[in-house]
Amino acid sequence: MELLLILLYAAICIAIFKIFRIPVNEWTLSTAVLGGIVGLFALLLTMNYNHPYSANARIYYAVTPILPSVSGRVVEVPVETNVPLKQGDVLFKIDPAPYQYAVDDKSAQLVDAKQSVKELKAALDHAKAETKRTKSQAQLAQNNYDRQVALYHQNVIAKAALDTYERNLDSANQGVVAAQATEQEADLAYSANVGGVNTSVARLTAELGDAKYNLEQTTVRAPGPGFVTQVGLRPGMYVMPVPLRPAMTFVNIGEKNATLTAAFQENYLQRIHIGDDAEVAFAAVPGRVFKAKVRSVVNAIPAGELLPSGTLADPSSLPAGGGRALVIFDLVESVADYQIPLGSTAEVAVYTQYVHDLSLLRKILLRIKSWENYIFSEEHVERREH
Repeated sequence: MELLLILLYAAICIAIFKIFRIPVNEWTLSTAVLGGIVGLFALLLTMNYNHPYSANARIYYAVTPILPSVSGRVVEVPVETNVPLKQGDVLFKIDPAPYQYAVDDKSAQLVDAKQSVKELKAALDHAKAETKRTKSQAQLAQNNYDRQVALYHQNVIAKAALDTYERNLDSANQGVVAAQATEQEADLAYSANVGGVNTSVARLTAELGDAKYNLEQTTVRAPGPGFVTQVGLRPGMYVMPVPLRPAMTFVNIGEKNATLTAAFQENYLQRIHIGDDAEVAFAAVPGRVFKAKVRSVVNAIPAGELLPSGTLADPSSLPAGGGRALVIFDLVESVADYQIPLGSTAEVAVYTQYVHDLSLLRKILLRIKSWENYIFSEEHVERREH
């Protein structure tokens, strides 16, 4: 950029010297050179500060590590590499047989539990009837005893006969106590419930729901629109829900899943504001510049990040330098007609509201940078990436 401006200034000076026939001597030549140095320095300084430029821009995108919720042997992998998928499309299937067996077992246990509830209800009804019967017998025994007491006081019966009726009354009362205890035990067994449902039925219902959920998880589906790249999973492989070993990586697509982010020096932060106009030149599309706007300025610089630790931060171990501020952009123009992969690099220029006339120079320089993308070699690309 500087070389271009120097050459342009030199061409202007030569034209002025020839048109106005200015003699070339040490004074005029020194004045032209000194004026050019001061003018170019002021021009570049003003433009760089008020219309920032970054060659460190990229489309960042989110990926989702696909982790199965259950363990098992893979029986089918219908997904194909880089084929667009919709939410819910099948990625791969795990052998469902063990989980189907668990569902069948819990279903049978639940049926038994519900039958047991009916048996508990019948046992409670029987206990209530038994309590009622023993109370009737106790009342009859009490009436007989009362009559015998009256006869005994009238000297009609002997003491031995009264003792027999007394023992019968005690036995009947004990029967009532035993029947009441049995009824209470049956009532506790039948009334043990959660939310009006027997505890055994509620527990097995929950276990059956968990077994059905595990069975559903044997079919792993796409979490949203996207695609899977580098499909290495094959039928017969064993997968487990281990965070460090995802079965595959799902690339999310869509406007909300990819962001164009550029890194700027901290010197520009006071000039960049949300809504400022910007332009983007992708390396993948030489000679083309796309309009954009500043969406946000990230209020954190990665160089200052501190991770949780049991020791104090040592300044000497922290990254040197000020780091770069991240700015997120929204493309105003559509890039759907161009092959711009996620992760593509770009160059970005922001046109702020300050010294707006100088933005024309920045636009020219950005377009020249875009045209330079036509000229490249593998060695040049590799050096730039490193």
